[in-house]
Amino acid sequence: MDAAADFFASIADDQAAARLAGPLLALWHEARGEWDRAHAIVQADSSAHAARVHAYLHRKEGDLPNARYWYQRAGVEPPQCSLDAEWHDLAAALLARPTGDRALDA
Repeated sequence: MDAAADFFASIADDQAAARLAGPLLALWHEARGEWDRAHAIVQADSSAHAARVHAYLHRKEGDLPNARYWYQRAGVEPPQCSLDAEWHDLAAALLARPTGDRALDA
């Protein structure tokens, strides 16, 4: 299985959070319906990756002005795709990073 498939499968695993960090952990919590936990993670992180996930969270929440602010902070245009597609694109991009915002080695 590849990293993206492993991550998507980990959503149902209560122990998976211990192997995740940063914006990827925020996406994991959001997928489990834990928006507030996800938001707290990205709120405390000043990276561009966190700003990108922060934007997605506010878009999902329906707070589009706030989402636009965070997309701007991340240096990207707001996407025109569905929320599900945006979540998957973000997860795949974070997993492709060699260190930092991705799953930690177990």
